[in-house]
Amino acid sequence: MIRLKKDTANIVTIIFDMEDREDNVINHEITDAFLPVIKRLQEEKAKGQLKGVILTSNKKSFLSGGDLGYLYGANDPEELFQEAEKLSRFFRDLERPGVPVVAAIAGNALGSGFEVALACHHRIVLDDPRVRVGIPEVNLGLMPSGGSIVRMMWLLGIEKAYPVLTSGRHYSPQEALKVGIIDDLASTKKELIEKARAWLLSHPYWHRPWDQEGETIPGGTAQDPALIERVRATAAELAAATYNNSPAKRTILNVLVEGSKVDFPTACRIENRRFAHLVCSSTAKNMISTFWMDYHSIKKGISRPKGYGKFRVRKVGIIGSGRMGSGITLSCIQNGLSVVLKDVSKAIAERGREYVSQRIDELIREGTFHPTEKKEIMERLVTTEKATDFADCDIVIEAVFENQHLKQKVTREAEEQLDNYSIIGTNTVSIPIAELGKALRRPQNYVGLHFFPPAERVPLVEIVAGADTSDETVARAIDFVQRIIKIPIVVKDVWGFYAARVQNTYILEGISMLKEGYAPALIENSGRQLGLPNGPLELADAMGLQLVLKYEEQAAMHYGSNYVQHPSVSVLKTMIEDLERTGRTKKSGFYEYDEEGNKVLWNGLHEHWAPSKTSYDRKRLNERLLFAQVIEALWCMHEGVITSAAAANLGSVYGWGFPKETGGVIRFVQNYGVDNFMAQAKVYHKDYGQRFRLPKVLKNMITEPNFQLAKAAVE
Repeated sequence: MIRLKKDTANIVTIIFDMEDREDNVINHEITDAFLPVIKRLQEEKAKGQLKGVILTSNKKSFLSGGDLGYLYGANDPEELFQEAEKLSRFFRDLERPGVPVVAAIAGNALGSGFEVALACHHRIVLDDPRVRVGIPEVNLGLMPSGGSIVRMMWLLGIEKAYPVLTSGRHYSPQEALKVGIIDDLASTKKELIEKARAWLLSHPYWHRPWDQEGETIPGGTAQDPALIERVRATAAELAAATYNNSPAKRTILNVLVEGSKVDFPTACRIENRRFAHLVCSSTAKNMISTFWMDYHSIKKGISRPKGYGKFRVRKVGIIGSGRMGSGITLSCIQNGLSVVLKDVSKAIAERGREYVSQRIDELIREGTFHPTEKKEIMERLVTTEKATDFADCDIVIEAVFENQHLKQKVTREAEEQLDNYSIIGTNTVSIPIAELGKALRRPQNYVGLHFFPPAERVPLVEIVAGADTSDETVARAIDFVQRIIKIPIVVKDVWGFYAARVQNTYILEGISMLKEGYAPALIENSGRQLGLPNGPLELADAMGLQLVLKYEEQAAMHYGSNYVQHPSVSVLKTMIEDLERTGRTKKSGFYEYDEEGNKVLWNGLHEHWAPSKTSYDRKRLNERLLFAQVIEALWCMHEGVITSAAAANLGSVYGWGFPKETGGVIRFVQNYGVDNFMAQAKVYHKDYGQRFRLPKVLKNMITEPNFQLAKAAVE
């Protein structure tokens, strides 16, 4: 688990190497194993036989985060506090063996793994763009412990430490150096160790600033009037941005403020107590369940058809150089794939290259890539106007605008150039895959690959299997999506697929509230305060009101005589047909837009749908917006549109922005309590009609294997 090597200069290298694990994980095993190591180091120091210590790893990563399975199941704050205190002692032992300690980081060091590095006197990282470091616990509704927030505060100061601790970012080596959370870079593993040794030999008496008299926190403490005013402003900005839906970020700010006023050991205890209570919160449990457990279920292939070998993509063809095609292109080339980007002319395709080039420049400025890497990345991209250039592509993705004839034409042209094993994907958002596939000779090799804008940033891709799509093609599509570091969810070929279908219910419910006499601003604020990125009316404008209506018309066709018209349809038809206000692209919808893209709610809404509700039940309004989405997601599971709770949860959060603190649509039901949820849905069904009717098999779904994934995380 821990091996030691000592050189002739009396420098000890500690090598973390946990048995039977792919990565070294910070847990009770490694902290217990470190106790005799510390004792030995202290003994050698006393004998004058120790000059310094280098921490490194024998795994691909340096150190990974803590034991999330343990944290998920832990519900005793006192027990969690004691575990955090134990981690504090481990970190204190590490930074006080009597000699300086260097973390030599040649692989990922995230979460608790980077917290170990923070407890070292000096941090050097291999300058490899694949390496990532940082403290992203906030992405799981958590915060660091063991004194790591306090150390970061002493390293950077309150104001600079706060964004590092709350951004959730995985920093590249260049970014980390720029931000100030590491001290140096090395170009090779050999140089990494050489630099570590050189630093140790030139800093024999290095101590942490909080262990030396007279040292102060950079930028001051929360007792400084000017600083506390800026902290108050930060707290106000946080409340405005998150509507107080992010307890982890608020707790981190509180620890920084409180910890700056007391001595280091007391600050660490404050941090550990706050950590213990945060871990027990429903938000933390929800986010661990979805963003860790569900994510790894998808990553391990829960939805991948069995029996097919790994699809090893080398070259990708992309048809259409607009924002979507260019975004997919960037996702491919930055992950090592070659791309042929085609449009009607090479000149137009070159515009896509320019967009990609600009985005890479942004990533270089952020530190994700080194400037010297741009040439190599851009060399993977070739632009063309000829379909013949797709001849040796493993997969071709069509990303032209939403026109069935055009999509079929360009995919036929591509198919003629491909061998029998290559696959073709379409990025359609509203045309059935089975319908588009009729134009092809090999419809079994055709699949929907629905990226979400901006494609280079949103981590989700819906894989849509048409009636003729083979299981092997689905398996290959999953392999491709994971190759470009995105999350694949497999969905059925029905209107709106999964994400757009469910998202539409949020929009329609908001429009229904407008019709009922609720003020537009109230409706919009309710959606945002719940944690959704947009209000329902704003989102309707962004999608285009014709598409919102089209999805509902497709639902009517799907359900036939069982369909009950949504009350929002009359509003949509009035907006589209009578008022000719169709959305953001026309700068005229529920909002008005100026030339710069700024928007305000349209005053004419009051004329056509005058607010009449002088009092309202805020809880009921909020629940209507959430229940509409959750119930539609449950119907999607009932109808086999999506087949796992893990995919339903991740698809809801990444696909349309369902509040991440809930853990997603299925976690929402479990948190609410299945019986309570069913009872409340019956109330809404009675009051508002068919759209709040639950699938009759909801109770049974809890025990089905695909549903069990999310349920297991609760128990």
